[in-house]
Amino acid sequence: MSALLTLDTVAREYVTRKGLLGHRRVVRAVDGVSLQVMPGETLGIVGESGSGKSTMGRMALGLERPDEGSVSFDGAPMPLLGSAAWRGLRKRMQMVFQDPLAALDRRWTVLDQIIEPLTIHGIPGDARAAGLEALAAVGLSRDHGARYPHELSGGQRQRVIIARALITNPDLLVCDEPVSALDVSIQAQVVNLLIDLQKTRGLAMMFISHDLRVVRQISSRVAVMYLGRIVEEGPAAQVFHDPQHPYSRALVSAAPTPGPRRIEQVILTGEPPNPAARPSGCAFHPRCPVATARCRTEVPALVPAGPGRRAACHLIEPAAKVAA
Repeated sequence: MSALLTLDTVAREYVTRKGLLGHRRVVRAVDGVSLQVMPGETLGIVGESGSGKSTMGRMALGLERPDEGSVSFDGAPMPLLGSAAWRGLRKRMQMVFQDPLAALDRRWTVLDQIIEPLTIHGIPGDARAAGLEALAAVGLSRDHGARYPHELSGGQRQRVIIARALITNPDLLVCDEPVSALDVSIQAQVVNLLIDLQKTRGLAMMFISHDLRVVRQISSRVAVMYLGRIVEEGPAAQVFHDPQHPYSRALVSAAPTPGPRRIEQVILTGEPPNPAARPSGCAFHPRCPVATARCRTEVPALVPAGPGRRAACHLIEPAAKVAA
């Protein structure tokens, strides 16, 4: 089976200045990331704020161009943002935003906003009927469609965002922290909705979150990011049961989990480094409890660490080497 979405050694930089006459600084938000999303699977992307998760999601949709590397969708290079080819492709890939109220127009009814993509993409048919069907698919009624965003709860607004994303029958959803602004009980409802939709519609999803509890529930594979790079990737069950990278182990050990802990809790010291002043060697070494002298000078490669798994740590023996 061929990948639906492929990111090949993509990198993205931003130039910032501190103050009007401040020094120019280059922030490498994403640094040489390679990933694939297969049809029908959910790839979870986890990491602290500033790890590059959201930037990678925008590149996946063609909303930002990588400064290095390439993005392809269904085997073809991602077209230029704003081009006719890109607009034609966008109906096959949609975004579910973190803040539904900011993503909705308060002057329009819910139903009008759900069916707007049909007009944008010139999709024929009975738009109103399609909109009501999308409302029903996310657990909302015809009455909700006649309301305005401020008349809905936070969970209902997020369901509207999902309905609007589904209206074009996409192949891929990029969900950027879609439940982080919701109460825990509502989070569970929205996550269960996404799981059901993924199964019934065969959707592929890139699910971006800092909440490992949510990512564990929804993802089939997980990629862990730290300061713009992937430090571990593999099947979700394996990564959460037996994390290989010290950063992954710290995240998993700190996440709430039912029953007794299988992993001794690791307490990280300090804050993530400034992306504009990346440490030499392994970027995680200033906070890593098992760092060696090599970690301070040499960037670890992302190497095989078991079936379907990769990790970037000098203390991990590559799977191929172990097998030999």
